[in-house]
This record gives sequence, C-alpha cells and structure tokens, in this order.
Amino acid sequence: MLRGAAAAARRCRLGLAPGPAAGAGRGQAGARRCSGAARRRQWVPPAGCDSGIVAYNSRSRSKEPLVLATEGVATWYSCGPTVYDHAHLGHACSYVRFDIIRRIMTRFFGIEVIMVMGITDIDDKIIKRANEMNISPVALARIYEEDFKQDMAALKVLPPMVYMRVTDNIPQIISFIKTIISSGQAYATSQGNVYFDVKSWGKRYGVLTAINPDTQDEAVDSDKRHGKDFALWKAAKPQELSWNSPWGKGRPGWHIECSTISSAVFGKQLDIHTGGIDLAFPHHENEIAQCEVYHQCEQWGNYFLHSGHLHVKGSQEKMSKSLKNYITIKDFLKKCSSDQFRMFCLRGRYSSAVEFSEESMEDAKNLLQSVSSFIRDANAYIKGELVCDPVREDILWERLANTKVTVKAAFADDFDTSRAVAAIMDLIHHGNRQLKAVTKDAGSPRSSVVYGSIISYIEGFFNALGMSFGERQVAVAADKSAVLPSVIEELVRFRTKVRHYALALPEAADAVPLQGAAGAEEHTQEQKERRKQLMRERKPLLEACDSLRGDLAAFGIHIKDRAAVSTWEIVEGGQTEKQTEKKS
Repeated sequence: MLRGAAAAARRCRLGLAPGPAAGAGRGQAGARRCSGAARRRQWVPPAGCDSGIVAYNSRSRSKEPLVLATEGVATWYSCGPTVYDHAHLGHACSYVRFDIIRRIMTRFFGIEVIMVMGITDIDDKIIKRANEMNISPVALARIYEEDFKQDMAALKVLPPMVYMRVTDNIPQIISFIKTIISSGQAYATSQGNVYFDVKSWGKRYGVLTAINPDTQDEAVDSDKRHGKDFALWKAAKPQELSWNSPWGKGRPGWHIECSTISSAVFGKQLDIHTGGIDLAFPHHENEIAQCEVYHQCEQWGNYFLHSGHLHVKGSQEKMSKSLKNYITIKDFLKKCSSDQFRMFCLRGRYSSAVEFSEESMEDAKNLLQSVSSFIRDANAYIKGELVCDPVREDILWERLANTKVTVKAAFADDFDTSRAVAAIMDLIHHGNRQLKAVTKDAGSPRSSVVYGSIISYIEGFFNALGMSFGERQVAVAADKSAVLPSVIEELVRFRTKVRHYALALPEAADAVPLQGAAGAEEHTQEQKERRKQLMRERKPLLEACDSLRGDLAAFGIHIKDRAAVSTWEIVEGGQTEKQTEKKS
C-alpha cells in the first residue's frame, strides 16, 4: 500500500546529468568538469538510479535528485554518539528525524537502507569523565553505549545494520593514516602526533564550507605546521589509554574515526552521510578530505544531509551539555511519550532549527489526540455504535486518493513531513465533517468501507513513520538496565584472556640448540614433555572456561569462541541444555 509504484520511479541514469526540471540553476554537467579549484567546489551528480526523491544536499547547497549507485539500495553512514554521558533531547531530535527519513525511504519508496553507525568510545571527554568516576575509559564507554541504545529503542529509532566502535578498528585507522601520509597530505611530528596538511590539499578543502586554506593562520602553540591542520593521531599522555603505532603510543583523532569506519564497510562509494548541522564543519569537511585522499577519488559521499539544531524556547543557543541547558531523554520520557516527540519532529523540516517548549509539545499532543479521536469515532461508526446521516462516499474517496498523492509528493520533496502531516489532518477534518451524530437512525446503509480505508491508510502512515496509537510509550524505568550487558562484556573479556593463556603453549620445535643431532633430539623430547606438563596444569582453566560458557547458555547468554576473540549474544527464552563440547 505504501510502497506504491516505487520501482517505476527509479529510472537508471547511467551517468547522465539530471534534466533542468530536476536541478534548475545548477547548469550543465559539462560546466562542472573544469579543472582546478573551481571543480572541487562543485558537486557532480553521481551515476546510478534515480530514487524518485529530491533532497537538500549540503555538498551542492541545493536540492538534488537522490541518485543511488545501486537501484533500490541506499548506503548510509551516520555519525554516532561520543559515549561519556546520557543522551539528551538535542541528540534525540537528530536521530529521530533521520529515522523518519530512513522509514520514508524504505516504506514509501521501496529503498533498502544499509546503515552503519560509528560509536566514539575513546575521546578526551570519555577519559576525563572516567578519571572523575575512577573507572576505566572502556568501562565508562560500554555503560553509556548501552544507555544510548536503550534511549534509541525507547524513542523507537531503528538500529543501524551495524554499530562499529572506534576501539575495535584501531589497526584499520593506523593503516588509513599511513596511506594519507604516503600520499603527501599528512605528516608526523617529533612529539608523536600526526596531522592532516590542509594547505597541501589546496582548494579541494572547503566542500561544505567557504574555507580558504591559503588564508593567513593565527599563531598556534603546538607542533602543527599550520593552524588549520587537524589531528589524525594524538600522542599518548601519561597514564592515558593508548595503542602502539608507527609514531609511538597514542590514539586516533576524532575525524579519522568516521572516515576509516565508513570506508571499511562501503569503500569509496557512499550514497548518504548524515549528522547534525554542527558536524558539517569541521567534522564532515575533514572526513571528506581524508577519504578523497585515501581513495584517490574526486567525490566521496554523494549526499550530505544535516539536521537542524534543537533550541530551548527563548534562546538562540542549541541544546547541549556544554551549555548545561539540556533535558535527558530519560527525564523527558517520564513526562511525554515517544510518539508525542516524534509528532513534534514531524511538524517541521528536518533541516530546520526547531524550538522546544511546553507549548510546542502540547501542540504535538493535541495533534495526536485529534488523530486518535477520529480513529475511535470512525471505528464506532463502522461498528454501528455511532449513528450518522448518509455519507457522501464519493467526496471521501476523492479526498483519500488526493491525500495519498499529496503525501507521496511531499515525501519526495526533501522529506517534507510537515506538508504530509497537514494532508493527513485535512483528510481527518473532512472525515469528521460527515461523522455528525444524529439522534434517530433513518435506516440508511453505513459507509463502512470508505471509513475503513481511511483508517487503514492513516494508521499505516503513522506506523510506517514509527508511531502507534497503543498505550503510552515511556523509557524503561530500571536504573540498572544499562549495567548487565557491560558486566557480561567484561566477564567474556576476562574469560577470553584466561582461555588464550591456557592455549598459549610453546611449540616443540622452538629454539632447537646447535648441539648436533643427538642434542637436538634430546631438546625436542624435553619440549614435548614440557608441553604435556603445561597442558595438564592448564587443563582446569580450559574446563572452567567451558563450564562458564555452558552455565551462561542456560540463562540465554551464548558465548562463541573464535580464533582471536570470543563474542556473545543474549537469546530470549534462555536455554536449558548446556553446551558440552570442549575447547582445546
């Protein structure tokens, strides 16, 4: 019902530039193919298939036809949270808005979205907060990562295809940096830092913002060559979590994380990149520079979509932790439902700033109440509990058909949810006009089918956007709910270390002494006996690891031992039969 004729709307472009109607004012594709700096500041329409959607692209600073490299499939990278504290409504607004866009693409245009989200789990803020709480940065990050995921579930935000942590991708990040250095666009310093050389990239830098790398830098008190250079690798400070690298112990810079993770999954072809407008510069600008150097490509990330800020009423400042003007998602969901917040987000353009206040939330609640009331009255009419005058079915059928066209057109126009919701409310208005109760039943036949069709469409519309008209949705009240997965993670990590130690036996052929054949044979025999002795001594450790795995399986926690790591998952319902196989 909602997908419509999506396949017919996706017309393969095969490298042809969009027609004038699709991108008026952008000029012809040939005008973009000039050389030098001017070319870099222009967006080149990608080859592929037209999705039927026009979206505002921060790369071109205008609306563009959304052309996907693979028909019916969108590759999407989303910047995730830095997990050092509870998420607030500013974060929720961005993630809910993009969740709505994702649902529109999937449910109304038949596009399969392959989304990856990066999790920044090592950062200055994480280290500072961990020190304040006297726990390890890893433990802190795991707690708030799980906390974030629970908040998103409470808001009914669909999870990405995969979450990817920075700390799980350190070798890939180091390799990425080495490639940028070898290309001549980055340099290492004597202090163990690595910086991207912005001037070396010339006027190719400044895709999302009007930045001129050749302007005079302010004096900087650091080991950077130029003020605009940004860190790819940060040298470790004393007692700070770090990793070995060719430049010494350290950790990744912020921008390189997302470039590496998105490239590891999607390579040099990425359809959509999203984040809040505050990430456009410097984060996304630097991502583009890094990836285009690494992939040696002309355009990485074809479409950049940015959500507007959430402002507190009476303030021009965004909601943020640093300004201490925020409301956590958990606190908000104690008073309001996720559907109410989603309706609040639907009433404005995703790319526009929006003001949060009690009045704006009350407006969202009233809209939801109007929808619920209509559905309740229409259902009563269908069941014969509400008696009305004869209904003009022809008018309602026409209104329903027009609404479907208007909604699809609104969504195709940069995901205009406000216009789509207005069309739904207009349909409800006309439906209510004919549901006027009368005191006497004239015996006229009920127009159940048309009202049933309207209810089905309206409920399908909101369900597709992640809303329902069931009981009030609130966040889980259990304060300790974020702890359990972190405890399991630490337990499995400890078990893995024990298991690796038990399995790390010396090879019999290691370090054969140069004492002739007899001496070599004697040494080999000693090594074999030593291995057997170690196996006997460490066998209880392996048995304990297997026993723990079996015991946890009884509670639905399944551990899978792999070559280098052990992974775990929770299976609902538990498992009464313990695993008996032994790992050796």
